[in-house]
Amino acid sequence: MALTSLDVVTEADLERELEWVRRKAADARAGLFGPTSVTWRVDREAVVFLGAGRALLLQLAHPWVAAAIAQHSRSLADPIGRFHRTFAYVLTMVFGTLGQALAAARALHRRHALISGVLPECAGRFPAGSPYRANDVAALRWVHATLLDSALIAYQLLRPPLSDEEREQYYVESRVLAALFGIPQSAVPQSWAGFADYVAEMVGSDILAVSGPARRIAAELFSGAGTGWRTPRWYRALTARQMPLPLRQDFGLSYGPSDHRTAERGLAVLRCIQSFMPAALRYVGPYHEADARMAARTRPGFVTKALNRFWIGQTSMPFADREADGWT
Repeated sequence: MALTSLDVVTEADLERELEWVRRKAADARAGLFGPTSVTWRVDREAVVFLGAGRALLLQLAHPWVAAAIAQHSRSLADPIGRFHRTFAYVLTMVFGTLGQALAAARALHRRHALISGVLPECAGRFPAGSPYRANDVAALRWVHATLLDSALIAYQLLRPPLSDEEREQYYVESRVLAALFGIPQSAVPQSWAGFADYVAEMVGSDILAVSGPARRIAAELFSGAGTGWRTPRWYRALTARQMPLPLRQDFGLSYGPSDHRTAERGLAVLRCIQSFMPAALRYVGPYHEADARMAARTRPGFVTKALNRFWIGQTSMPFADREADGWT
């Protein structure tokens, strides 16, 4: 099921998927998932950030993604800005109103529509000069998979594991997020088992190959370049621990006994901190904003605004339309 040929999501394709999403949404104010969803329960946790490094490396392992970032992104010059932009889109899709989620999907598609090029070097099965487009179905599907898989792995590092039924529901809900990327439902595995098979197939295939640009980007970002601080050793070790072995080796990530002890010590400290951390700090800002919206508290409080600034670089989720989305 690993797609490799260019099959670009057009604006019409996206609108067709968004219409499917709109029909599934029962409450415009709650958005696409709502308070009872497994998606809100998992994605509200700040610990999901522990999987961000893994998700990024898995994305960079796709030569199209690595080339697009190297040639079109300001990630190396402004890594914090990229962090904010990425989380602003994804967390608005998850915790925003229906209108906000759809607007975020359209904005992301427009941004991706500007990104295309050719591979600068041979990588895996792709020869130098192979074309790529950011709105390609195969690339989008892989990016979506890395976000979903990494979030769940990170969540279960510190939170109780999901039951089989909850995990299946989490995956079913994630298909809505895939539609916001414009990925047709026919291109998405139908079950968690199918999804796990897809990820394993991709990791074992020559579609993923750590190119020169991928290594350079990863080295720069994990050095803390552009942020003013160096990535903690425990975070690098924890990221290496979560990576599939072949890709861990291809990125040159060490994970020996010393690294394992470092990762375990980091997790032990985080478990201790989380045991007494209040919900106000344990959850990401956009979740607090959504919780306030559902309780008809129309103005985010100081803590929510501060957390939003940390997670998405602004005091509230973008694309708000209070009247159209049912705010009071």
